[in-house]
Amino acid sequence: MTGGDAPEADGIRVLPAGPYALLVELADGERAEAFHAELLRRRERGALPGVREIVPGARTVLLDGIEDGDGRMSTGRDRLSGDRPAACDRAAARDRLARDRLARDLLSWDVPPLRREERDAVEIPVVYDGPDLAEVAALWGVGADEVPGLHSRTAFRVAFCGFAPGFGYLTGLPERLHVPRRATPRTRVPAGALALAGPYTGVYPRPSPGGWQLIGRLADPAPALWDPAREPAALLGPGTRVRFVPAHAPVAAQAAVPAQATVAAHAPVPVPVQAAPQPTGPVPKSRTESGR
Repeated sequence: MTGGDAPEADGIRVLPAGPYALLVELADGERAEAFHAELLRRRERGALPGVREIVPGARTVLLDGIEDGDGRMSTGRDRLSGDRPAACDRAAARDRLARDRLARDLLSWDVPPLRREERDAVEIPVVYDGPDLAEVAALWGVGADEVPGLHSRTAFRVAFCGFAPGFGYLTGLPERLHVPRRATPRTRVPAGALALAGPYTGVYPRPSPGGWQLIGRLADPAPALWDPAREPAALLGPGTRVRFVPAHAPVAAQAAVPAQATVAAHAPVPVPVQAAPQPTGPVPKSRTESGR
């Protein structure tokens, strides 16, 4: 299977990503989330053929390390070592056949719509006092005191992760509550800042530049969004359900970041390779754009 003859059906296209992986392209972010949820359900009940890693993106899902069905390791380095090249070639060919067979099977799946039930949700206490709260309220057509209720009543789900370790892109806000990025990004957004851009909600796990609208911050004591000593290290991994709980700020508390701290929109920011959105880029409009 090559990119030119990649199988596709209504709203889904399956592309080879090397000899042992598939990249599944979906029509939009909601279908990508639903497809990712279906993969997790099938893997949990043992109904998914050997796939070592599932990595969701804005409008894609990567299936990596596809096995041939006998539990063999699907890495070229394991197969191409030793003194039996013919056996290794046959094993690699079996894996490619398994990859192509799975690509065809994926198109026949009946994927139910994404369910955003709140059971087993991670609850995160938040103080809604961000410097962009009034601007977001105006965009929503409500008073600033109504923003916490509208946001906290939303059932969120982590669609995918990127930009920085522990940063999850949360979906769930209805389209009428989507907001644009700031015209000019900030030079520094503090760790724990709660932010909005386009269809996404996110919490900055560490200080960094950023152009999202800041509506609040994690309440003290703030949970660690990324802890390498924890398994899993990310508190908000793909598929995690999240609920924000309004908390009251201490009387002496001040806004977490000055509204005037800005940086030119063209300032470059390094980004990790894996579907990693930049704080200074645009909000995702296609599978290749996932800005923050």
